[in-house]
Amino acid sequence: WNIAMAPIAAGKNAVSICMTFSLLFLSDLGRSDCHSPSGRGQADYLLDPPGASPSSPPMERIIETREDVAEGEIWLAANHPEMALALEAIGEAPLRRRMDGFAALLQAIVGQQVSVAAAAGIWKRVEEAGFHIEANVLEADDDALRAVGLSRPKVKYARAIAEAGLDYEAFRAAPAEDSIAQLVEIKGIGRWTAEIYLMFAVGKADVFAPGDLALREAARALYGMEERPTIPALAELSQQWSPWRGVAARILFAYY
Repeated sequence: WNIAMAPIAAGKNAVSICMTFSLLFLSDLGRSDCHSPSGRGQADYLLDPPGASPSSPPMERIIETREDVAEGEIWLAANHPEMALALEAIGEAPLRRRMDGFAALLQAIVGQQVSVAAAAGIWKRVEEAGFHIEANVLEADDDALRAVGLSRPKVKYARAIAEAGLDYEAFRAAPAEDSIAQLVEIKGIGRWTAEIYLMFAVGKADVFAPGDLALREAARALYGMEERPTIPALAELSQQWSPWRGVAARILFAYY
């Protein structure tokens, strides 16, 4: 893979991921025109907010466009031969962005512990009923939510997210670990779900999900490991990919 090539040559964009929500969540994330609901562009996230003191921590990079991913690819390939080999194999990593907000988190819940086909079918009914909108979930009774295919536990999880009063826009500027800590306090959301949400809905460039089975298996194959790395081992390995761990995840998902 030639890191001097600009733009990076087009390659395979297919992603095969063995975890149900990874597949469901990533299946519709290929849009290159993804922008936040506030209409803010990439440059808004690269600058400190007005009034920030010199001691304020820098804003975390947000991936908005395919060009952002390419920037991370160039850095990763230049610094890590294994990533260069993966990019030679896949061509390029896809953008994989979607709109952030309530619907993205609810879709995570819908995709838990069901097949990809079942999750897609349930999500279609959820959207048709308007339950991808926070206010509609709050107003609906349990029978209506069950009618679209949500199990009793998932009805509770959907309500918990809707009732949490999350400031989704604040996640874009907040440190990732702070956002994860807030999200996992909500019933039905674990660390993996929070990390996937921050990577692909919020677009955090330096978030990784070491608990994802596909990422663990891809790392094993790419680095020639005899066994799949443990979650702590992959978390430690991913530190060397900072500040582009989110791009490394995209590369590994495509390499899987």
